[in-house]
Amino acid sequence: MKTRFLSSVILLVGVICLLLAGCGQKQGAEPKAPIADGVYSADFKTDGSMFHVNEAHHGKGVLTVKDGAMTIHITMPSKNTVNLFRGTAEEAQKDDAKLIEPTLDTVTYDDGMTEEVYGFDIPVPYLDEEFDCALVGTKGKWYDHKVSVSNPVLKLADGEYTCEVTLTGGSGKASVESPARILVKDGAMTARIVWSSSHYEYMTIGETKYDPVNTEGNSTFEIPVTLDEDIAVSALTTAMSEPHLIEYVLRFDGATLKPAE
Repeated sequence: MKTRFLSSVILLVGVICLLLAGCGQKQGAEPKAPIADGVYSADFKTDGSMFHVNEAHHGKGVLTVKDGAMTIHITMPSKNTVNLFRGTAEEAQKDDAKLIEPTLDTVTYDDGMTEEVYGFDIPVPYLDEEFDCALVGTKGKWYDHKVSVSNPVLKLADGEYTCEVTLTGGSGKASVESPARILVKDGAMTARIVWSSSHYEYMTIGETKYDPVNTEGNSTFEIPVTLDEDIAVSALTTAMSEPHLIEYVLRFDGATLKPAE
């Protein structure tokens, strides 16, 4: 009886130790990134109008994932923010607080004007959820903020790729060559669209018109594209008794994207 009681006590102590050890490991540990290592464009949102990404970057930062850890670089509107801290304002003012130092970023606005402003590399604990990020300005006062990072989109290295593409709309008789060739330059993607006919004179996306890039063979165009989104296009065909501008939808499957051979 005594031996059984002692064994039960030892077992209970062992379980408690394991639970405490597990809690100790979890506390302060960064969760592993839910996306693969790479460089992404991502939305950076804050809870205040005075703390936001520079207008030239349209609310986005550059999210880097390395060895499962995430860091987002954001470019600020000015040099008025001199330090950031991932945590609360109270924590930022402790002696052992590791403040985030600024980088010097150059931005170019839509009107062509350039300006030097501060940028910051913020550790990101998780996506799609708010976390604390405090800032201090030139007057030395710390402010609490909530920020979040979401919608990461992989930024590709410059080069040529291929990607499966689907075409819907029209009469259903037309098709485009798939996989399509994709050219990436400075982060922007351009697709080469090869139609199943030589009778397309031009394409449009919104108000922008695109002329064919070939003079022989099936009509071929180069247009800007985004992966995994429906892209509404129009194409003028002369295959009928008179020219018709027909509406289509293109969609590029990002899961099939791979370097061109």
